Parts: sequence; structure tokens; C-alpha cells
Amino acid sequence: MIKAAIFDMDGLLVNSEPFWQDAQLAVFGDLGINITRQDTINTTGIRIDQIVKHYSETQGWQGPSCDDVCDMILDKVIELVAIHKPIMPGVIHALTLCKEANLRIALASSSPLRLIETTLKALELEAWFEHCHSAEHLKYGKPHPEVYLNAAESLGISPENCIAFEDSFAGLLAAKSAQMRTVVVPEHQVATQKQWVISDVKLNSLDELTAEMLTK
Repeated sequence: MIKAAIFDMDGLLVNSEPFWQDAQLAVFGDLGINITRQDTINTTGIRIDQIVKHYSETQGWQGPSCDDVCDMILDKVIELVAIHKPIMPGVIHALTLCKEANLRIALASSSPLRLIETTLKALELEAWFEHCHSAEHLKYGKPHPEVYLNAAESLGISPENCIAFEDSFAGLLAAKSAQMRTVVVPEHQVATQKQWVISDVKLNSLDELTAEMLTK
């Protein structure tokens, strides 16, 4: 029986993925790193420190540390989210359905906690979530399931009794590895890829969510 809903954030609640892409292209470009927009799309759902570490090891740069580069990218994303407040379609609809089904609600994101807090405040969504979990300081980010397991534990609910909402394949793998029921809302340009078949429910938008989809 489903007792809790756990939501990802970037790309699901907030249309911030283009901001992450733009910020990476700008910051890495200034550092002389050869990176394309497709490269940023391919790493959707992966923690930014892991992405920065990868480019540091494979291409390298002179000057700022990896931590500094992460902060530069994050600062740009926070700035853009606060200005544009790009809430995704169907977010309030989905949260309302979960509340009406008496589900506990938490958030499990790869993003740093200060971005989570800034985003939820900008979109006026803080009150919906009992707990917010970041994979920022975990040993492994998504696709490792730890951030989802932590969210379930904080609610006192078994992962098998949780439904997870995701937009990225890395996030979907994390939720499935945690043995949660999954709803995926992939970005339109990758929505036709066959990899989404592992999800329990695939939607074009959270507007399509129904109460029946919340149960097994």
C-alpha cells in the first residue's frame, strides 16, 4: 500500500534543467573546457560535484578549485530560478492528489540544499513537504538510492510503500533501486527513448497524474 510520495525537484517541480545547462556551458566555457549542450543533457540528474570532478580529471583547468567551480555554477542557477520562478505544469495538481490520498510528502534531490531551499521558497512550495533531502553530502548521488532511502526513513515509511516522482533516468534508477513505485515525466526531447519502460507510470506532464496511478 502506498503511504508516501517522494518528489525529485529539478526538471520535475521546476524547469531548471535549461538553467543548469546554461550555467555549465558558461562556466566550463570560461575555463576552456570543451563541452556541448548535449553533454549537459546526458548528465541530467547527476550531482554537479560529480560532473565537475569528471571534467577536472578528463580535461582540467588552471585556477579555481572544483569546489569553486561548483559554487560558480550553483550561484548562476540560483540566480535564474529566483528571477524566473519556472514551476513545471501540473505540480500543484500532483501535490494536491497526493494530499487527498493522505500520502506523506517528501523531497529527494541531487541538488545542494541551498538550491532546494531557494527554489521551494521562490515557487511557494515549502509547506507541501514534510522533509527535504539533498544528496549533496552523501557518498553517492543518484543513481544510487541513498537519498530516496533517507527520505523514506525520515517519514518512518518503508521504501516499498513509497511512490517516487522523477524526470531523469539517473533518478529513475535511484528510485527503482530503492524498490519504490515510480512515476517518470521525462524531458520532451528524450521522452521517446526506450529506457523509460522500467518505470511504473510514464507521463508527458504531471497534469496527467490520476489518483489511480498512486496505488498499486
